[in-house]
Amino acid sequence: MATGTDKKLQENRIGLTIADYKGGKSTLCGGCGHDVITNAIIRAFHEMGVEPGRVAKLSGIGCSSKTPTYFIDRAHGFNGVHGRMPAMATGAAVANCDLRVIGISGDGDTASIGMGQFVHLLRRNVPMIYIVENNGVYGLTKGQFSATADLGSKLKTGIVNELPPVDLCGLAIELGASFVARSFAGDVKQLVGILEAAIAHRGTALLDVISPCVTFNNHPGSTKSYDYAKDHEAPVHQIEFVPFFDHPMVEQEPGQVREVQMYDGSVVRFRPVEEDYDPRDRHGAWHHLKEAAVRSEILTGILYVDERKPDFLKLLDLGPEPLVHVGADKLRPPRSALDAVNASLMEG
Repeated sequence: MATGTDKKLQENRIGLTIADYKGGKSTLCGGCGHDVITNAIIRAFHEMGVEPGRVAKLSGIGCSSKTPTYFIDRAHGFNGVHGRMPAMATGAAVANCDLRVIGISGDGDTASIGMGQFVHLLRRNVPMIYIVENNGVYGLTKGQFSATADLGSKLKTGIVNELPPVDLCGLAIELGASFVARSFAGDVKQLVGILEAAIAHRGTALLDVISPCVTFNNHPGSTKSYDYAKDHEAPVHQIEFVPFFDHPMVEQEPGQVREVQMYDGSVVRFRPVEEDYDPRDRHGAWHHLKEAAVRSEILTGILYVDERKPDFLKLLDLGPEPLVHVGADKLRPPRSALDAVNASLMEG
């Protein structure tokens, strides 16, 4: 059996170790859920064998927006203004279709100032991974309630939230997003599996991750704390993602657990889903979310996926060649081409 040191030195399918996917040292509070998400991103990108130099990592403003500093330091990176990360991500994806775009945001950066851009990113199905590090408070400005704070939840000061929350997953499903998932920073195995599936998805992959703020929102009365999430998490299924480059075929009976050795030497345990949950059923996924909210449960897992929906680049019909590699002669037609267009309009 491999030791911890051996696993760190183990090369993935493109010959890189997990150290090649790390970034700078975190400056977040000790125990912050955001750092757990960072480690899950590092692990997922390493296991999927993504080329670090072909990753674009983007963020806006807030504690969550510091996260890209802490993973894949060889990637392209940009920290933009508050709530405008979706516009930057759209531009990067359109300009270079060879990039794997990942955006890190927070519940304030997305559900408040950035809501308008978030909505249009979803409806366009821009090919990117969009992670919301959701803690229900503005951790960078002393812990006020954010738009995702649950009705009746309490601050450390005893103030009770009297406004209904924005359910980012429910909103995404309503808008026709092609990949919607929710996880919990305390459930690393599930989170890594969802991230690997998101990397393989072509379109907007939204991950709403409950990420407790240990400084302002990890106390009794909070519905975004570690204890509350552990007690109320309700997984819809067991997440085990098998990448396309190593796809062992197994057969198993209902209720049977089957162990399969993967390409990296690890062993994955497969169990058929007991609950009758179909992540391709859009209306069913939405109703599951609403029913879980009534039961005060946090529904986790891949909630909805539509592999058939065309992504934004396909809708634009940009072709396989990245725009950044297209010559100026094609991007800027000569004056004669414009004159010909104007002449045709005059004739009409």
